[in-house]
Amino acid sequence: MKTILNLIWFIFGGFALALGYFLAGVVCCALIVTIPWGIASFRIASYALWPFGRTVVDTGRGGAASALGNIIWLLVAGIWIAIGHVATALAMAATIVGIPLAIANLKLIPVSLMPLGKEIVPSRRLFASYTR
Repeated sequence: MKTILNLIWFIFGGFALALGYFLAGVVCCALIVTIPWGIASFRIASYALWPFGRTVVDTGRGGAASALGNIIWLLVAGIWIAIGHVATALAMAATIVGIPLAIANLKLIPVSLMPLGKEIVPSRRLFASYTR
């Protein structure tokens, strides 16, 4: 089932969303100072390409620098990206077929708000947020 949902997601917005995150990552890496956000954008792009069957967990390795980086990201880009995810989720939820896609879009909001110190893991891992 997740393969079918991933294919539908890919066609109806996942590719464009992943491409946007990828291009943001390229820009961030080109600016040298923003490389950590560029790497996070690449990570989000891979998650945005195939969101079904995966989830986001905290790595536990994020310290003060990660928290400060997340606050800067939140103020500069995160809030606008989250608003975009909510708007597209509302549009996707207008149809019955789009409801799982809208939920996947909402699943992207936490990692798009605070991307540093996160890891994307398979959902089938039991208690994914507690294992290392």
